[in-house]
Amino acid sequence: MRKTCSYLAVMVLGLFISTQMCLAATSASVSAASYKAGDVVEIKGQIEPGADLYLTLSQTDMFAPKDTTGVHETKKFKSITAKGDFDMDTAIPPMYYLVTNVPEKFGKVDKKKFGGPSVILGKGNGIYSTTMFYLKKNYEDVDPDARTMMGPITSAKQWNFLRWANEDDYGINTIVKEGNRRGKVVIFSKTVVTDESSGNYWDKGTKINLDKNTGQFTVSFKSFRHTPPDTKFDVYVNGEKTTSYSIEKNGFWLSKGYRYMNPIWILIGAILVGTYFSMIGAAGGLLMAAFQALVVNTMGPVGINAANVLKPSNMALTLFSPLGSFWRYAVVEKRVAWPVGISFGVGIFIGSIWLGKYVSAVLPMKAYQEWLAVLVVLMGIKTLMEMSPKAMRKRKNIKAMTQKFNAEIAKAKAEGRAAEMGSIEPIKTGLTDYRFKFWGEEFRINPLLFGIIGVLIGVVSRSFGVGGGFLLVPAMTSIGALPMYVAVPISLIGTCFSSIGSFIGYLITGYLPDMTLAISIIVGGFAGGMLGSRAQKMFSEMTLKVVLACTLFFLFFRFFKIEIWI
Repeated sequence: MRKTCSYLAVMVLGLFISTQMCLAATSASVSAASYKAGDVVEIKGQIEPGADLYLTLSQTDMFAPKDTTGVHETKKFKSITAKGDFDMDTAIPPMYYLVTNVPEKFGKVDKKKFGGPSVILGKGNGIYSTTMFYLKKNYEDVDPDARTMMGPITSAKQWNFLRWANEDDYGINTIVKEGNRRGKVVIFSKTVVTDESSGNYWDKGTKINLDKNTGQFTVSFKSFRHTPPDTKFDVYVNGEKTTSYSIEKNGFWLSKGYRYMNPIWILIGAILVGTYFSMIGAAGGLLMAAFQALVVNTMGPVGINAANVLKPSNMALTLFSPLGSFWRYAVVEKRVAWPVGISFGVGIFIGSIWLGKYVSAVLPMKAYQEWLAVLVVLMGIKTLMEMSPKAMRKRKNIKAMTQKFNAEIAKAKAEGRAAEMGSIEPIKTGLTDYRFKFWGEEFRINPLLFGIIGVLIGVVSRSFGVGGGFLLVPAMTSIGALPMYVAVPISLIGTCFSSIGSFIGYLITGYLPDMTLAISIIVGGFAGGMLGSRAQKMFSEMTLKVVLACTLFFLFFRFFKIEIWI
């Protein structure tokens, strides 16, 4: 009996020691319970001697496609899940990082080409290439032991969803909200990382110190600068959940923009864009969209695609910036050809609130962007052609008007006063025949034709969340043969109508702007509109055309690179 008891005691003691050794083999502690977004998180711990390290930092809250509240996102997810790779109930953590000394067990480093419309260069091709980390295509391809080390990712469907969310542009801009960038293009999200000594740009800020002889490790990992306030992360060490930490607020948080950004910078950007927009009557919405994409980096909440927050927020500029300058153009200077402006506006309104939603649903946004890039460069070429001596000789009335205006500018400078812009003098008003004089020269235009053109521009406006002025002004100067000083005020009427129609369309489908972002844009755009209407008289017709052409070419090259719209 005594021997039996002794034997049992030894077994219990051995089991206890073995258990303690196992517990000690996978343990970790975080240097702080909470960090500010962008801070470095430091984790120390113990794994089994000789083993590789798999440290998973996983957002506690999970997301499944069924959780989205967006109309368009729901349709997109249903079409993707129909393929069977994952389903509407498959849940993953939106923010998920696997820090390891053996990243090759989960994927490989490869190159991918970017930058260039597929309609020109062919799908999958691009102007330049970049290196990125691709997750393994199939869950079964992941090392069997490594598959048990990924924390909450435990199934093939979760792996497929994780890979799609972190490597597909739509997935990044809808779920992950974090992407590595090269050439201002969202390439992929940081999921599997290793020590920064690898030289890979996605590993920068990550340090791994692993002693395989003892199993002790220290990992420091730079948290994402735009991690939402009060985001909790669970820490898994080699598959076992050990501890947790949270990321706290670090700056002014845009609730729907899903970024930290001081509203003052947004205000300054809106003033600059609004001033330009009111002077040229074009490209304000596109420049503001580029500002949101490149500077603010507007993203939207998890489950809502970035474009569906960026576009309604953008409408604030294209609606209120024209109002800041319209009073001067319409009431003070009487420089608005109303029949053309109203016809344009009605057509744009119909296209933006009604037809735009159908066309936008048929083709993916990437196709719109690529075709629009082609259209923009054609408009730019046409604008440059209008400045040639041959074109100016054909448009004698514009040349004569420009000469009179330049003479007035010179006289005003000599007399130390502001230049008189001249006003519209109607001669004949009709649905298809409207004639007026400006600076003594007669112009003729077909309002109905521009109403039809307005419908097409309205469709583009709704699809991209812009006012359409970058198409309106070239259309009026090229097709209507109108001078810039007349085209700009008409353009501002059109952009007001398109903005109202598009914004109503967004509200109907449930997409709201970020209010802080929108208010900053409204105030800045209105102020910029007032500045631009005064500044326009400081420049000649030729100078304004050159600026417009340069802007169109600039936007063309931006379209090659910005893929936030996808």
